[in-house]
Amino acid sequence: MTQSPYERVKMARDNKRPTGNDYISNIFEDFFALHGDRRFGDDQAVVGGIARLDDKPVTVIAIEKGHTARERASRNSGAPHPEGYRKALRLMKQAEKFGRPIICFVDTSGAYCGISAEERGQGLAIAENLMEMSTLCVPIISVLIGEGGSGGALALAVADEVWMLQNAVYSVISPEGCASILWKDPTRAEAAAVSLKLTAEDAKTLGVIEKIIPEKNIGEESFYTEMKKMLSQTIGQLEEDSELLQKRYDRFRSIGKQGV
Repeated sequence: MTQSPYERVKMARDNKRPTGNDYISNIFEDFFALHGDRRFGDDQAVVGGIARLDDKPVTVIAIEKGHTARERASRNSGAPHPEGYRKALRLMKQAEKFGRPIICFVDTSGAYCGISAEERGQGLAIAENLMEMSTLCVPIISVLIGEGGSGGALALAVADEVWMLQNAVYSVISPEGCASILWKDPTRAEAAAVSLKLTAEDAKTLGVIEKIIPEKNIGEESFYTEMKKMLSQTIGQLEEDSELLQKRYDRFRSIGKQGV
C-alpha cells in the first residue's frame, strides 16, 4: 500500500528509524570522531570524523537525532547550532586538503532557530556551507536518511549526488509550519505535505536527487552492505571525473527543469 506524503513524514520522524551513528557504525571501519568548530564549541547534533570505506579514507559527517528521550535531548533532536555546521565545514575543508571524499548523512527537521543560535550566526554558518561545498575539489555524496528540513538539511547536501531513502522527506519547511503560515491552521498539515512535494519520488522527478534507496530491509545487515557497495562504487566513479566541479554546478542549475 502506498503511503500518503504525510504518512511518509511520520515514518521519517520515527525514533526507531536508524540514525546517523547507526549508518557510521555499520558501513565504515575505524571511524575516528573529531570535535569542535575551533570558534565556540562542539555541537552534539553533528557527528563527524575520519573513517575507511573499503580501505579508502573518507570523511563522514552525520546529523544525529538519537533514539531515546535522553539521547534526543543531548543531540537537540538533530537540530544543529551554528557550531555544528562550522564543525562540518572544518572537516570538509580538511577532507579537501588531504584528498578524502566526503559522505554526509542528513536527518534534521531544520537548524536550531533559538536566540542563542541566531546570536552566533546561524544564517551565516549555513550560507558559508552552501558556498564552500559548491567549490570543494573532492567528491561529495549526501544521503537523506530521515527528515530533510529547510536550510538545515541543505547545508550538508550541496553534493555531487544526493540520495534519499524511500520514506525520507526533503522540504523547505515542515508540513505543520507550512499549514500555519498559509492557512493559519497547523491541523491542515496533511494537505500541506501534498503541496510541498516532499517525497523521494517527487524529489527524483524534479531532479533534486539522483537515487531512491528502498527500505524493505532497513536496519538489517544486508541493507548496510548494499549501501556500502553503492557508496564505494559511486565514490570511485566521481574520483575519476575530471569535470567534477562543473557537473556539480550544472546539477544545481538544472534542478526543477524535469518537473516543469
